[in-house]
Amino acid sequence: MTEQRKGRLAEARLGFIGAGSMGGAIIRGLLAAGRVVPQNLLFYDPDPGRKLAMEGLKVPAAPDSAALMQAARVVVLAVKPQIIQPVLAGIKEYARAHHLIISIAAGVPLATLEAALPESRLIRAMPNTPTMVGAGMAALAPGSRATEEDLALAREMFGAVGRAVTVEEKLLDAVTGLSASGPAYVAVFIEALADGGVKMGLPRPLALELAAQTVLGTAHLCLEAELHPGVLKDQVTSPGGTTIAGLHALETGAFRATVISAVEAATRRAQELGGKS
Repeated sequence: MTEQRKGRLAEARLGFIGAGSMGGAIIRGLLAAGRVVPQNLLFYDPDPGRKLAMEGLKVPAAPDSAALMQAARVVVLAVKPQIIQPVLAGIKEYARAHHLIISIAAGVPLATLEAALPESRLIRAMPNTPTMVGAGMAALAPGSRATEEDLALAREMFGAVGRAVTVEEKLLDAVTGLSASGPAYVAVFIEALADGGVKMGLPRPLALELAAQTVLGTAHLCLEAELHPGVLKDQVTSPGGTTIAGLHALETGAFRATVISAVEAATRRAQELGGKS
């Protein structure tokens, strides 16, 4: 066994109920990172297309959620909040004290999860889709029965495919509005940035490459060089130059206010899904 595969994660039998956009991204990210082997993963998803996708990854399928619960000690509920209640009802009979159950259902509070599964240990997690390429961001909130070891395993799992932080549960809806929904906002920005290049004469493939790499590189500067976005902005904004002209156009279009409103709207929707408003 390599150093990379040592630790709690490599030894855990991980089950996923749901292998769609987010569940599939976590599975692919873990495999790509080399932190688990397909034989230690198990999934259940009734969608034939998702079953086919997992077959290509050599991840075994469980015939139903009951079989998955019996085989796995760590179970990720990778389902939409709209269907979480029937999923919880379907596994309640099989959820035991030895189970660590991690829910990524947006807006569904720990109180609801713990009431539905009274014997198991619960953690709420809010990851995002860049998990698929090892650049995810996940926030974790442990339930009342979760142990430090449970939280360490969850952090190891999500840290293997990006970054993971622990937060108070009350912050998870805001995390949903920012980092979980954020890839969609950034994708729209990249597309718009490329459209601007096309309007000014750049071939679309080149414009898209320039836009995506610019966003990627700027994010690296924020995280790895620990430069504040305001510092980065000032570094490329010279008096009377091109950048200040572009920034003025963004501010004229209420760019900042619109982005803030997007995060707020997504947060409010997460609260609605959890029955908090």
